[in-house]
Amino acid sequence: MPSAQASSRSIAAGLRGHDNALGLIRLVLAFFVLVDHTFPLGGYGPDFGGQYTHEQANLGAIAVGGFFAISGYLIAKSGMSTDLLQFLWRRALRIFPGFLTVLLVAAFVVGPVIWVLNGHTLLSYFSFAPASPWHYLASNWTLAIGSYGIRDIFAATTPYGVQTGASVFNGSLWSLTYEWTCYLVIAVLLVTAVLRKARPVIAVIVAALFVAQIVQVLRPHALDAILPLLTNELMLRLSYPFMVGALIAVYARSIPLDHRIGVASGVVAVATLFTGGYAVFGVPAGVYFVLWLGAVLPAPLRRVGRTNDYSYGVYIYGFLVQQTLAYFGLYKLGFFPFLLGATIVTAGCAWLSWHIVEKRAMMLKDWGPGRGIAHWWQWTTAAMRIRPRQLPPAPVDPNEAELPPVSPQPRTGAEEPASRPQ
Repeated sequence: MPSAQASSRSIAAGLRGHDNALGLIRLVLAFFVLVDHTFPLGGYGPDFGGQYTHEQANLGAIAVGGFFAISGYLIAKSGMSTDLLQFLWRRALRIFPGFLTVLLVAAFVVGPVIWVLNGHTLLSYFSFAPASPWHYLASNWTLAIGSYGIRDIFAATTPYGVQTGASVFNGSLWSLTYEWTCYLVIAVLLVTAVLRKARPVIAVIVAALFVAQIVQVLRPHALDAILPLLTNELMLRLSYPFMVGALIAVYARSIPLDHRIGVASGVVAVATLFTGGYAVFGVPAGVYFVLWLGAVLPAPLRRVGRTNDYSYGVYIYGFLVQQTLAYFGLYKLGFFPFLLGATIVTAGCAWLSWHIVEKRAMMLKDWGPGRGIAHWWQWTTAAMRIRPRQLPPAPVDPNEAELPPVSPQPRTGAEEPASRPQ
């Protein structure tokens, strides 16, 4: 049970270091995405939850919003304790190695296997074409997903392919470009010293996003001329919980960790899902609820994800695993067998991703650029420092060098001149 003293503590104290349950919550959220995708990928109907929330959000959208809320808090905290070079290096290490690996797995493991099973030659799979694996990699490696499929794989052999008429390998990767954009926003706030010295600016940003959400609900296209960046509905929807999380991070020592506020926030978030207003009022309430929950869950649950964080692997591999299992017909056994099989295989992929790729990449967080600007500035100035010139030794005449040293000889009478002055 939560401690009775939690109401006198701050969010910063409740979420200090790694002693929190945010790792567990992220893992649960990743599983929620897997559950939500089971419906369309298994051919069991629309995404779960949309019909109950007046199409405000389904289970997957709520889970992704939770991811962004936690990311906003943790990334802002990271920005407050690092310089720009360290920040970008560590964020790139966390997101790109796992992402690029899952692209390679799709293009060079899953793709060729399914292609050959469909009766084609392996050589034809790797030939250059608009929908080739090479095009798949070139279109997606920057995080901005430009191609979801390879050839016509899965287009006619999975329920989702039949429904959409398209080859889709991994429909979960779309959110990563928005997450990276939010990282860059924090980078700008870091380099301009807003995170440390002008925290009210973040409150202004959140207030602007709050107003933008209202405008988006009332007049969806009114933002086109005012805030072009937010004309993308997904950017607006995901940056809102992220920046609310960042706002809580910069004021974490002043925001109370209160059970009453935590429970009330959860009630508001759920109520707005069913009655309306979730995008405006439910999101910030949900952000506080998630962070409060991460601070007050019992100690055994706070150990989950503290050392090994499998949530990212579950998220990036879940869709690919489900599409592959659907190709082999597992969906025909029903919703729960399909979900169970996908959960087991995805968990294995996440385990491999963390221990082979992600964890090893994070070991480099203090290497190279991770040492920070100050370190490399000192190194550069030391390397460029001009040392005093040392004059070369004076040249020696070789003839003189060969002469033996002359020793003074004692005088004798025979050596005296013949005549002496009288």
